[in-house]
Amino acid sequence: DTCRNFHCKRGKVCHADKQGKPHCICQDPAACPPTKDYEHVCGTDNKTYDGTCQLFGTKCQLEGTKMGRQLHLDYMGSCKYIPPCTDYEVDQFPLRMRDWLKNILIQYYERDMNTSGILTEKQRNKVKKIYQNDKRLVAGDHPVELLLHDFEKNYHMYVYPVHWQFHQLDQHPVDRLLTHSELAPLRASLVPMEHCITRFFQECDGDEDKLVALKEWCHCFGIKE
Repeated sequence: DTCRNFHCKRGKVCHADKQGKPHCICQDPAACPPTKDYEHVCGTDNKTYDGTCQLFGTKCQLEGTKMGRQLHLDYMGSCKYIPPCTDYEVDQFPLRMRDWLKNILIQYYERDMNTSGILTEKQRNKVKKIYQNDKRLVAGDHPVELLLHDFEKNYHMYVYPVHWQFHQLDQHPVDRLLTHSELAPLRASLVPMEHCITRFFQECDGDEDKLVALKEWCHCFGIKE
């Protein structure tokens, strides 16, 4: 099978011609495997697609058109009304986001206690200090005042989670800059729950060069160094 190890980008599938030579053709959206309701996604055209296969197959078929260039994955889940983000909400957003990132790392650390593999040894050593100190502020919804007080009092505990998330996203390529496509996986999963995430990322790009540098990312989260 000449297609076995032949890679095609999202929205395309491998097809062998009469001579058996593999090449990529657009995925037929109608031929995508069936999905569950929770696998539905919303496109930037505000249309609900059964899954990413159907969305990227559709985008491929529109290749070379304005519609195709503008079509991207907006967020996970069926399309719904996303309320605008107010100035007050975007100011409070980093508080919740910092707390969320810290809690993710603590959950990974707790899982690694039983079966290691999620975090590297270096990461575990860094998170261990956060884990030991964090027992006084259990995971969950906390008032803004408490989150702000904890950030000011235990600033050092929030630095690593913010750096860690940046480097998790900075993969294609690793260049200390986040592109739109590198931010997309995190943004797409959070939009239905955190409607300020889009505006937050836009405002993180202080010089408006469509790239979020590490310094800009840290500044957004209130990390100074």
